[in-house]
Amino acid sequence: MRHALALLAPLLGLGLGLSLSRLAAGATDCKSLGPAEPLTFTPAARARWLAPRVRAPGVLDSLYGTVHRFLSVVQLNPFPSELVKALLNELASVKVNEVVRYEAGYVVCAVVAGLYLLLMPTAGLCFCWCHCRRRCGGRVKTEHKALACECASLMVVLLLTTLLLLIGVVCALVTNQRTHEQMGPSVEAVPETLLSLRGLVSDVPQELQAVAQQFSLPQERVSEELDGVGVSIGSAVHTQLRSAVYPLLAAVDSLGQALQVSMHHLQALNATVVELQAGQQNLESALQQQRDRLLQLLQEAGCQGDCAGALSRARALELGADFSQVPSVDHVLHRLKGVPEANFSSMVQEENSTFNALPTVAAMQTSSVVQELKKAVAQQPEGLRTLAEGFPGSEAASRWAQALQEVEESSRPYLQEVQRYETYRWIVGCVLCSVVLLVALCNLLGLNLGIWGLSAREDPSQPEAKGEAGAHFLMAGVGLSFLFAAPLILLVFATFLVGGNVQTLVCQSWESGELFEFADTPGNLPPSMNLSHLLGLRKNISIHQAYRQCKEGAALWTVLQLNDSYDLEEHLDISQYTNKLWQELQSLKVDTQSLDLLSSAARRDLEALQSSGLQRVHYPDFLVQIQRPVVKTSTEQLAQELEGLAQAQGNSVLGQRLQEEAHGLRNLHQEKVVPQQSLVAKLNLSVRALESSAPNLQLETSDVLANVTYLKGELPAWATRILRNVSECFLAREMGYFSQYMAWVREEVTQRIATCQPLSGAVDNSRVILCDMVADPWNAFWFCLAWCTFFLIPSIIFAVKTSKYFRPIRKRLSSTSSEETQLFHIPRVTSLKL
Repeated sequence: MRHALALLAPLLGLGLGLSLSRLAAGATDCKSLGPAEPLTFTPAARARWLAPRVRAPGVLDSLYGTVHRFLSVVQLNPFPSELVKALLNELASVKVNEVVRYEAGYVVCAVVAGLYLLLMPTAGLCFCWCHCRRRCGGRVKTEHKALACECASLMVVLLLTTLLLLIGVVCALVTNQRTHEQMGPSVEAVPETLLSLRGLVSDVPQELQAVAQQFSLPQERVSEELDGVGVSIGSAVHTQLRSAVYPLLAAVDSLGQALQVSMHHLQALNATVVELQAGQQNLESALQQQRDRLLQLLQEAGCQGDCAGALSRARALELGADFSQVPSVDHVLHRLKGVPEANFSSMVQEENSTFNALPTVAAMQTSSVVQELKKAVAQQPEGLRTLAEGFPGSEAASRWAQALQEVEESSRPYLQEVQRYETYRWIVGCVLCSVVLLVALCNLLGLNLGIWGLSAREDPSQPEAKGEAGAHFLMAGVGLSFLFAAPLILLVFATFLVGGNVQTLVCQSWESGELFEFADTPGNLPPSMNLSHLLGLRKNISIHQAYRQCKEGAALWTVLQLNDSYDLEEHLDISQYTNKLWQELQSLKVDTQSLDLLSSAARRDLEALQSSGLQRVHYPDFLVQIQRPVVKTSTEQLAQELEGLAQAQGNSVLGQRLQEEAHGLRNLHQEKVVPQQSLVAKLNLSVRALESSAPNLQLETSDVLANVTYLKGELPAWATRILRNVSECFLAREMGYFSQYMAWVREEVTQRIATCQPLSGAVDNSRVILCDMVADPWNAFWFCLAWCTFFLIPSIIFAVKTSKYFRPIRKRLSSTSSEETQLFHIPRVTSLKL
């Protein structure tokens, strides 16, 4: 309670806080009344949560990684801070040699592309001229032994080259389509993101006004509880007192029941002992007669079997327990004659009803002050009415919203141009990929037709249509390669220069944090791009730190450090609501004189029990006899043994007599021993119950009588102290509603209103869009297209060489023999087969 009042002291004002602190010296906790119920406030901050964009893992990830490693080899220089600073602040000061030095890797690639662009068309023209003059690309002029091996080797190499071309062109087509598919949504996401960011800050004043208007929630709740303040405080008083009254009434009720149970066991004990003593006399005479007959039979000379053992057990047929030795309880019963006189259950119910009427008594005393209290609560503090007007972030928010709107409007034409040029690039890429694919198909068709022609040709010197067609397809692929080499290398280098610099200059530095470090370094950004200047803040803020805070979900209050220029607590002062409430609560009174706790009849019963001497009965004497058997030997076992001896006798008369004695023993057991055993068990239950409960019962009786006398005298003073404490707790409860509102306002203003998570989300999404969704497939496209472009060179070479073997071979006869021999030489038919 002291802790709760200490927390409320700043809200109640200095004088009232000190007075409550003094009263808290005798206060207890407020659990009886309970804390303020949670209020449900409508969130004033509008939900703006940019869904993170993530590129799903796919089969192209390994290709993207290969391109990244290639670009890291091309661009070995670190982030050019000074160069970018000069570009942003003073473009004229940028030196060309610095740009060339930074772009050294791209310059080398440009030289390679230039050589390719120069040499490939030149080589194509030379090959065309030579081929037209039949000086190259013709046919094999001589036949030799290694001809088949050379042809097979060339075809295998050409096939492998073609397969590499196919792999490259398929990857190029896939990445070209992926780039085109990602470009549209990525471009459309830019204005959507800017619109979301603009909405983030444009609604700050309206959200603050909505926060102030929800002060009516705690007002309405306090007003509702003031309508039932009597019942609430009376119930709290009842709750505080019941911790003492209910246990005592329960103890009285429990003691009354224990008294009844003890009386029952005591009476049962006395009656059972009487029955046992009477049954013991009858059993003793019956056992004597049975023992005498058995001793006579078992001692006869003709007895066969274990007669001696049965004889020893027959001698033990006598009483084991003697219940004439147990102490008498008549004197205890005499002192408890007529007990219980009172009906304890009915009495406790009446006392509970009287005690439960205390809330009604307290409720009747509060009706006169409720209206005055409600008038005080209905007013609204001045600070809440001016909450939105004095908020310092409003001007910065409007400036930021205006800047975002300008960026959004100015970006739309450029984004449309980006989409238009992307469409052109996609079309050109599809066309050139189709050309490369056509080259690969020409190579495959040429190889298939050529091999078919070679296998069908009998004479290598004779023309064969399929072989000729294969050679023509190969030469067609060579022609396409020379024809489109220049557009291919131009497209590759143009996309490489753009995509490569985006990856190495922007994406890598973005992921490593170098861009944030560059932006946070003073002087790197021009004033028009300075975040603190743009928002009109007094302090410079770190962009990297602001990004981390926004990523964690911080609000603009924290990011922009608005707590230095705006005293939020001054607007949340509600001390005017507490003084009147506390003064009026001091007049409550509760009457407890009608609560008796214990009637006179019940008191007489307990006093009789206290003086009865029930605990002085020597119960171990009962247990000594109870633990002994009713008969020293088991009559059932002896009867069973006699039946066995009867069957073992050679003398049928003796056997018959033993059988009759066994039957008599069984009857004796059922008619006399078993009832005695049942009575012993009943006596055991009563004795043990009384032995365990009697000492505690006497102590509980003394405690209850003492506690009833003490509580009856102290109850009025207790009720007064509890009522004063409950008044404090009621005030704390009502203040809890306003505290909830203030805590909610602090949380809304400082953590939820204008949360800048969309800012960090926009930054992260921008990186994903630019780098993962656009730059990666873009770079993969030119990488695969460059692969195809440079593999056109071996494709041309091996296609030209292979096509010669698909045409007829020019034979040249051997000149090793004489002219006469040559005149009659018949040439041998040879053929080239695979």
